[in-house]
Amino acid sequence: MFAIGMAGTTLPTPLYGLYQEQIGFSELMVTVVFAVYAIAVITALLVAGNYSDAVGRRPVLLAAMAFSAASACCFLLESGLPLLFAGRLLSGFAAGLLSGAATAAVIELAGPGRRARAGFAATAANMGGLGCGPLLSGLLAQYAPWPLKLTFCVHLALVAVASVLTWLLPETVDEPERWPPLKPQGVSVPPEVKGVFVPSSVAAFAGFALLGLFTAVAPSFVATTLDVHNLAVTGAVVFSVFLASTIGQSLTQKVGARRALPLGCGVLVVGLMLVASSLITELLPLLVLGALFGGTGQGLAFRAALSLVSGAAPVRSRGGTISAFFVVAYAGISLPVVGVGAMAMWLGLRGAGLVFAGCVTVVAACAGTYAALRPPAGQ
Repeated sequence: MFAIGMAGTTLPTPLYGLYQEQIGFSELMVTVVFAVYAIAVITALLVAGNYSDAVGRRPVLLAAMAFSAASACCFLLESGLPLLFAGRLLSGFAAGLLSGAATAAVIELAGPGRRARAGFAATAANMGGLGCGPLLSGLLAQYAPWPLKLTFCVHLALVAVASVLTWLLPETVDEPERWPPLKPQGVSVPPEVKGVFVPSSVAAFAGFALLGLFTAVAPSFVATTLDVHNLAVTGAVVFSVFLASTIGQSLTQKVGARRALPLGCGVLVVGLMLVASSLITELLPLLVLGALFGGTGQGLAFRAALSLVSGAAPVRSRGGTISAFFVVAYAGISLPVVGVGAMAMWLGLRGAGLVFAGCVTVVAACAGTYAALRPPAGQ
């Protein structure tokens, strides 16, 4: 269910070029459309990030599926920018509800003795779903009829399956309240978690900034600079960074979360340098290599950070703490990407990408150095 829900949020990635041709808008507008999604995610996390701690996981997950279905319907009926924005907004609400509630549900369903494996299952479903979205839509848009419609019909069918699975899941919250009023938490972190939360969330910010670059800007770079117009290839390039992230996550437990956090940041820096090199040389293999290294580093650091934060959080505030962590992460996926879109208007896509790579490299290096010198308490 988690993977299907997250896949819906990245389905439009290879299709932005087709929307640009059909509607007619600039590269800056592509990043703004993408940012609307991230803003919706952050809003959902701030307003209802801790709601599943009170009402239970299942109702919140079903609400997320409803938002996901509504988003798909907006894309199916799309006739201009308003429904494109509406689709991304609803998709962001779905992702915001899923990020905290689904992660907490997966960990709690596994039981105390299997929390580490459950943490990997949750983050793998998150990143794997995000990666499968552009791969699916790229293949369908390139090789099947109705490139802007069929993808979302398929997703609606998958959402129906996921909703049934969600309905059958046992509730993991003891004595859930019956629809209590929303109590927006803002970015609220229990005092005992803050020492782990700060380095972990900064590392997540840097890693998600790389993911934002690939999901919002990389398709345009592949088409305009590398002159590759096969949508399946575009989807595969974006998929590669999320595949590498999942692989990186699978290595985190072997390395240990405390060591994986600085190590992941270091590998992420290498990936960012390779991405910058691909922008200079205009070579697709370097971009793919940057995606693989950057994704691996992001995966290592992301799972380590999430494990440390969720492990340190008290049970009754776990959903809210995880949601606060994702607020910082999704700020990384939105703010830098909009900056790239704005800079591309006067620096060009290549220049903006190089500035982006340099800035995120500094953030990742600082987070990794801090985590290495002052290892957070935990695994």
